Amino acid sequence: GEPSVYHAVVVIFLEFFAWGLLTTPMLTVLHQTFPQHTFLMNGLIHGVKGLLSFLSAPLIGALSDVWGRKSFLLLTVFFTCAPIPLMKISPWWYFAVISMSGVFAVTFSVIFAYVADITQEHERSTAYGLVSATFAASLVTSPAIGAYLSQAYGDTLVVVLASGVALLDIGFILLAVPESLPEEMRPVSWGAPISWEQADPFASLRKVGQDSTVLLICITVFLSYLPEAGQYSSFFLYLRQVIGFSSETVAAFIGVVGILSILAQTVVLGILMRSIGNKNTILLGLGFQILQLAWYGFGSQPWMMWAAGAVAAMSSITFPAISAMVSRSTDPDQQGVVQGMITGIRGLCNGLGPALYGFVFYLFHVELNEMAEVETLGKASKPNMANPTDESSIIPGPPFLFGACSVLLSLLVALFIPEHNLALRSGSHKKHSTGAQAHPHSPPAGGSDGKEPLLEDSSV
Repeated sequence: GEPSVYHAVVVIFLEFFAWGLLTTPMLTVLHQTFPQHTFLMNGLIHGVKGLLSFLSAPLIGALSDVWGRKSFLLLTVFFTCAPIPLMKISPWWYFAVISMSGVFAVTFSVIFAYVADITQEHERSTAYGLVSATFAASLVTSPAIGAYLSQAYGDTLVVVLASGVALLDIGFILLAVPESLPEEMRPVSWGAPISWEQADPFASLRKVGQDSTVLLICITVFLSYLPEAGQYSSFFLYLRQVIGFSSETVAAFIGVVGILSILAQTVVLGILMRSIGNKNTILLGLGFQILQLAWYGFGSQPWMMWAAGAVAAMSSITFPAISAMVSRSTDPDQQGVVQGMITGIRGLCNGLGPALYGFVFYLFHVELNEMAEVETLGKASKPNMANPTDESSIIPGPPFLFGACSVLLSLLVALFIPEHNLALRSGSHKKHSTGAQAHPHSPPAGGSDGKEPLLEDSSV
């Protein structure tokens, strides 16, 4: 049949549903494999994966402009899901392959290019929103299902089910997903050249300082998204090991905060944009993020995490508000340039953030002697940390406090962003375009699959 947005929706849903099922088993395997420095190793694994995704996303996007989308959808989904069966076969190989899979863990970049091929410009934002909402829905439902199955039937069944879902996704691409790139836009031979400038992950970042307003926006994005990327990589492990959440409670937490975030980014964001304006909405979102991170940093009781989670849902309005400001205020022919810069910075943060959080956890000795304590001490009680220090008794989550300081700096920078008349210097970037401009169907340069691609996407 004809290519449609629904093909993209199914591919994204199945891929992230498979990974969401593994949320509970992965926390257990991670601690069993690295019992001494769990948070540090978790940060390094996700950091390497994020940096490799940042470096490879523009190249894969450029290659898909030449060779078509379907083959690269197949490639990215296959290698992204390849580590799943290794979880029960060899945990060391599982984590090694996860790190290396970052080279191909850029399904969102190819999916957005696929959607761009088959939609008109006025339809594109709605189509991207549908894909991003599907991603969010898969992560809202799958961790709870995985936690239930793990509790009732064991981790092995969950890994087998996740592997089956991944194979179903690969089969769907092979058999049901038609090529979206028109035949006339593909070269005659596979040896056709590609634009290496388009494939350069740092191309968009080099343009950041050429306009003072864009520079302020990019600094705001970097300082606010760096702690967010680190939080995504370690927070569920933190809830399980340090706060004492059970696997079922972690899954419920993901579901509740996910639903609240979707409501915040749809209903609440629209109301705030109309009532207090674009810039004030950004500032409010950053304020919520500071409160959320500080609460995570000082909170030591489960109820505090739930309360901070509700605040976290409100903080998710920040980046959509930034994207809207850029979209409304930038000249039409410069949209791709600025969005490419912002997306590139977020991709870089997906590599730096997890490594930073893991290192700070390591510095403050936030570890446990045994994961089993979480399950055996009564699920509401807090287990004892190994190597306790005075700092850890006062600040259970040091990286979150570091993150709050970073977002505070971001808020101070955002105060100087002019709300109107955002525009790049005329013609200054037309010869140096990002992937979004160099080819009408290519994904933004520097894009990365982060946890949440709700914004540039939107990861995961």
